[in-house]
Amino acid sequence: MPDFKSMTPEELAAWCKDQGQPAFRGKQLFQWLHRGVTSTQEMTDLPKAFRAILDQAGGVRFPTVARKQVSKLDGTIKYLWRLPDGHCIETVLMRYRHGNSVCISSQVGCAMGCVFCASTLGGRVRNLTAGELLDQVIFTQKDSGLPISNIVLMGIGEPLDNYDNVRRFLTLVNRPEGVHIGMRHISLSTCGLVKGIDRLAEEGLQITLSVSLHAPDDETRSRLMPVNRATGVEALFAACHRYFAKTGRRISYEYAMIDGVNDTPRHAALLADRLAGTVAHVNLIPLNFVEESSLRPSPHVAAFQRQLEQRGITATVRRRLGSDIDASCGQLRRKAMQAQAR
Repeated sequence: MPDFKSMTPEELAAWCKDQGQPAFRGKQLFQWLHRGVTSTQEMTDLPKAFRAILDQAGGVRFPTVARKQVSKLDGTIKYLWRLPDGHCIETVLMRYRHGNSVCISSQVGCAMGCVFCASTLGGRVRNLTAGELLDQVIFTQKDSGLPISNIVLMGIGEPLDNYDNVRRFLTLVNRPEGVHIGMRHISLSTCGLVKGIDRLAEEGLQITLSVSLHAPDDETRSRLMPVNRATGVEALFAACHRYFAKTGRRISYEYAMIDGVNDTPRHAALLADRLAGTVAHVNLIPLNFVEESSLRPSPHVAAFQRQLEQRGITATVRRRLGSDIDASCGQLRRKAMQAQAR
């Protein structure tokens, strides 16, 4: 069946022509899909005969809300979406003074194995299509009634492990006929897939690249993130330097602060050495509690930040949103999986 939601207006126009319809139907179809319709019957300016063709070809596929949590503290909304095949993914809507941001997933599950993240429990099931990435933006906006101005690909999954679908999503969400969110309002977070970073650099996109670093040395990082064993910290930083040289875009380094693991003065000094002379930003993240993990949040976040700043490295502490709900990545899906197992 055609994956209409993952198609550009031009591709939809070509498909319409193959069905004996005028090409302009493709643009109409694209616009309807990006408004979040759940049935062809809502496409009121399309002929009934054409809507019947669409239904025969698979119709409109869309996610449904399996669970929804709303923070009483700051209005953060956490969605567990059930996809048409029954699998579940997470999306988080975060409210800021400068606008609303949505954090979306790129895969069902994750193969990267980071020990501090609940998203990797159960491994990767499959990649999301471009349309399924897009649906998280469209239906979060539709269900919440809140306009979305920023997108973060930092939910379940590794975006650069699903490169082609993520790249197509970026094209679709940027189209003026649809959601029309500019590239400068989109951030992509990676655990450090070097080939993917180099490939992304060649695209020349104006997105913000965030690297989930979490340790400046191989011993610590390999303990926390198995992906590091394949390339190492030196190769990762080399790829980041190539990315900046190619794009001129500042990279943000994500650093989850873990008690007794990566939060010592030695780690701060080594991180400062790694970033000296580069245009970079360090985002220090208070660790979220995960039941299956023995890791605990660090009490040394402020001291770590001061040490970096004394060395001329820009560092901020991420504001914790949705602390009264399962806002951290993978928590809500994990609970759903546990409930199914019972």
